[in-house]
Amino acid sequence: MSQICLYLDEDASRGDLIKALRNANIDLITTSEADNLSCSDLEQLVWATANNKVIYTYNMGDYCRLHTIYMVESREHTGIIVAERQSYSIGEQLRGLQRLVLAISAESIRNQLVFLGTYIRNE
Repeated sequence: MSQICLYLDEDASRGDLIKALRNANIDLITTSEADNLSCSDLEQLVWATANNKVIYTYNMGDYCRLHTIYMVESREHTGIIVAERQSYSIGEQLRGLQRLVLAISAESIRNQLVFLGTYIRNE
């Protein structure tokens, strides 16, 4: 089973978070690095799927809607991870994403909408 590679959308592409994730050896790319800053959410999801990346976003409304559309239309995506609260600290996000990446393979997260809060414990 292969490990998840994250694709951080514009909202989630905070410098401190990117640095913390990379220091923890979590594979990731940002929308800026992929040269996708002007792309719509749908275009981001299409790109992520074509490149075997799992989107990490704070944009719960739009990505929940896109996930539903994909499922209704029997389309596939490589997975969506949503942080329900932008107020999660960098540390909470890091620990939650570390737990998630250790618990779920890239194959298992396909076509799944996962809420980061499930992997953030009260600390």
